[in-house]
Amino acid sequence: MLPMLGFLVTSLGNASLANAHLVTTGMGPVYDGIGHFLLTPEDLVPVLALALYAGLRGTASGRTAMLLLPLAWFVGGIAGMMTGIESSPWITGISFLVIGSLVAADLYLPSLAVAILIFIVGSVHGYLNGALLKDGPGNLGLLGIMAVIFVAGTLTSATVVSIRMPWARVAVRVAGSWVCASGLLMLGWLAK
Repeated sequence: MLPMLGFLVTSLGNASLANAHLVTTGMGPVYDGIGHFLLTPEDLVPVLALALYAGLRGTASGRTAMLLLPLAWFVGGIAGMMTGIESSPWITGISFLVIGSLVAADLYLPSLAVAILIFIVGSVHGYLNGALLKDGPGNLGLLGIMAVIFVAGTLTSATVVSIRMPWARVAVRVAGSWVCASGLLMLGWLAK
């Protein structure tokens, strides 16, 4: 029993520094950015939902999302690093609600409107990430996030573009309704 107590005391005495939000992988700032993005639902879900919507809109919108979303995220991230204004949970709830509604409704928007939506969402969420990353991984972390957004967004939108079965398209819309419902729940909790 005494050796176990000694082990417990030693383990607790060697605890590492806890970070409230940023993920530290130990593999460098690029991987820290990738880990941050993949473990942060308020960033991952809007990217996947935008990719679903772009895929529903077709090949041209999917290609636009593939290139524009990481670029907008980077532009917003650099601006966020310069100003450093912290995140607002209202922004996350609104983006979940709007993007999820577009996917669920399968609402047609012209290609230019889809591109503007992608740029706005990407730059706003990138800005919020930049404000968090300035004291951590910095620009290299932002590059890691851009890489994973490119890969995840491309694979998701390409998968949706390739859907030929009507029931599978309905399944994509159901996923959009879940994102919308999550946004509605977030906004309801914030308004309470």
